[in-house]
Amino acid sequence: MAEPAHPCQWISLSDALRAFVYPTGPHQSQAHIRPLHWYAACRLVVEGGFHPDEITPRPPFAVSGRGRRLLLTLNPDRGGSGERTILGGLKTKDVDVAVAKPEVGPCLVVSIKGTLKAFRNLTNRMEEAVGDCTNLHIAYPNLVYGFFHVLRANKEGPCRDEDLGLLTRDRHGRVATSDVALRMDGGVAEPIRRYHRVLRGLTGRLGIRNDFTRYEALALAMVHPSTASIASDWPPNGSPLRFGDFFRRIYRE
Repeated sequence: MAEPAHPCQWISLSDALRAFVYPTGPHQSQAHIRPLHWYAACRLVVEGGFHPDEITPRPPFAVSGRGRRLLLTLNPDRGGSGERTILGGLKTKDVDVAVAKPEVGPCLVVSIKGTLKAFRNLTNRMEEAVGDCTNLHIAYPNLVYGFFHVLRANKEGPCRDEDLGLLTRDRHGRVATSDVALRMDGGVAEPIRRYHRVLRGLTGRLGIRNDFTRYEALALAMVHPSTASIASDWPPNGSPLRFGDFFRRIYRE
């Protein structure tokens, strides 16, 4: 049976992150990551100035007025759902958030991924990231492609009862090593540090003749379950993967 439609909603970043770190539905349903799709889609309208009709999923706004003087109002009934299917150079790709202009086609896409545990599997994400970026840039060299990956900041130590079913508890009652994102000393687990190093090499594409395997904007964020907030001290200052610069880089391109 097909999953029911979930119309895009006007949502804050904190509420979207809270839905991610404490999902209420099965992981496969995308219920934990979909609110971040909505957040990005709405931000592209309110901050980026794109018309909601050009965005998938369609943000819940109505536009009225003429010419350059337009009025934007919140209208939950106008929110749309789903992903946009784009014909890439190698295969079709369903993208999480997309902006497509009439007679031009896709001009901006944002892929949003989330990992709650089993961080050793981030190696698979590296291969996907390279392939997806290359595939779409072959077909659309002018496409601005943003990639945002959020990780649940599971701390090393006792596994709380409320996290059972979400995390794996070892025989000593602690969070399993494979699910640890932050060590007891505050350091970041090695699989995540390695993932950060790889992603650094995939960001910074400038111009249509630049490397197709690079993204125009890329961000990696650690989300604390206790506060549903993005860690301010990681990635470290100077990293091109800090979320605070993500949308600015998208608009710059």
